[in-house]
Amino acid sequence: MTKGRKGVAGFFTNLVTLIYSVTCIYPVIWMAYSSLKSTKDFESNVIGLPTALKFENYVTILSGTDLPIYMVNTIRNTAISLVFIVLFGFVNGFIISRYRFKGRGALFTLYMLGMLVPVHALLVPMYILFSNAGLTNAWFTVALPNIAFGLPMALFLVEGYVSTIPPDIDEAAAIDGASFSRTMFTIIFPIAIPILITVGIINFFGCWNEFSFSLVLLKSQRLYTVPLGLTLFKGTYRNDYPRMMTTMVLAMVPALIIYVAFSKQIIKGMMAGAIKG
Repeated sequence: MTKGRKGVAGFFTNLVTLIYSVTCIYPVIWMAYSSLKSTKDFESNVIGLPTALKFENYVTILSGTDLPIYMVNTIRNTAISLVFIVLFGFVNGFIISRYRFKGRGALFTLYMLGMLVPVHALLVPMYILFSNAGLTNAWFTVALPNIAFGLPMALFLVEGYVSTIPPDIDEAAAIDGASFSRTMFTIIFPIAIPILITVGIINFFGCWNEFSFSLVLLKSQRLYTVPLGLTLFKGTYRNDYPRMMTTMVLAMVPALIIYVAFSKQIIKGMMAGAIKG
């Protein structure tokens, strides 16, 4: 391919990428500035910029609705889920990576099958199981399926990363008298921090945006998460689109901050094993 053709191909590739980026970013920007409009301003020009910034929308949503409660519930569920996903994923990934025992391959395959099961296929069985066990409509209810569905990916990433860490480190620790738990948590755990951060970030978005299990397993509105709570705002503000936009912006901000702050860490953690190898 000549230099001129490469230049033309590169131009069109960049153009397509730019157009795609705009189509992804503009809806977020539009939602943000639409949340600062009045209803009259929004109806007169849906796409246009606000003629006056109406911050009262945010005051109304935060002080006059249950959104802060939904935010607290979501933060609690996400925090509990991430702690156990990272912990269980690290321990199981370390053991499967480092030790050869009977049934190891079958156990690893069983974990991986968890990545292939559609969430919606388990809604009815999960509801029956939780109902019979008395686990529905509790503050920890949503965290349980979050942990179960987040563990396979966590184990897969941790197992691949730990396998790149030389076993000589474990042997040196054992010679120095380190126990199994001390080797795992004080030596291997700090080395595996990059992949654990990646596991946490990936599962954060899934836990923060979880909707299906919250809808099926929660009955009390006081336990609703942000995605589930947004369904109530749709009816309350069905003719007040700026305040609906305000609610969605407030629900989106934490996830957006995490994404902007740690997007590079996701790629870095995913590639860490290959680079170490």
